[in-house]
Amino acid sequence: MVDKIKFEGEFELTDEMKKQFDDDGFIVVKDLLDKEVIAQMWKLFEGPDGILKHSYETTEPDGRKILRVMYQHAGTDVSGMISRSEKIVNTCEKLLGGEVYHYHGKFILKNPKEAGSHVWHQDYGYWYRHNLFPDMITVWMPMDKATRQNSCLQVLKGSHKCGRIDHIPGKGTMQTEADLDRIEALKKVCPHLYCEMEPGDVLFQHCNLLHTSSPNDSDMRRWAFVACYNKASNDSFIKHHHASYTKLEKVPNSAIKECKNYKDFSGKEFTDPITNMEDRKHFPPSSVQG
Repeated sequence: MVDKIKFEGEFELTDEMKKQFDDDGFIVVKDLLDKEVIAQMWKLFEGPDGILKHSYETTEPDGRKILRVMYQHAGTDVSGMISRSEKIVNTCEKLLGGEVYHYHGKFILKNPKEAGSHVWHQDYGYWYRHNLFPDMITVWMPMDKATRQNSCLQVLKGSHKCGRIDHIPGKGTMQTEADLDRIEALKKVCPHLYCEMEPGDVLFQHCNLLHTSSPNDSDMRRWAFVACYNKASNDSFIKHHHASYTKLEKVPNSAIKECKNYKDFSGKEFTDPITNMEDRKHFPPSSVQG
């Protein structure tokens, strides 16, 4: 289990929270998004013109499937308002110590009984090929209750301090796996935690934090929304399938609930590495982590 940060009123990162992130490699903020916002998010998936029309399916190391939607820019729909909101972006900027931009966003959709695992990895294990420094952060937001049974995120607390470790492409998958001998050694000194979270909880994760998730053998769905940010000063030195620096236009937190756009995804620039061969040329083996 992980400790969750509780707050009253408008959320603002404190020095104590920043220290916890620096020490542990992540923080979890309880109820940063309320039930109304989660309900808005689900509207993105309704009907033939919903965001699922941009989805693609991958085969994972265990032979099971995971459904994903991935795009470069935040856009103006409800998910974009969340990704551009002050409470998300300002927190990322304080944690990284400077201006950030939207590197990419995605939905990772683990369906009951059929969804595969994510092997142990660091996000920077993928991203370092195009970015010089680990000045990058992932914001993980469950849309369903995430538990041990339905494949919640697992982390090695404090493992970001070991720096980037070697990753190798998985066999028959688009995933890349961190050095397993090193993982086993790190488990002896870095607590292995299960990030059980409720819809509305938000996890801010350093790009070098080691994490994994198991197959979903349960009867419960586990869908999650993920927004990834890069520090503006760390703009990718090689252009690739994720976004280069584009100034991120923040919006007030109130813009989330005011947004009624659930179907216009213009400007997001969806990426499908399975069917779009032009995009696929730019993907290193296994670059659709989650």
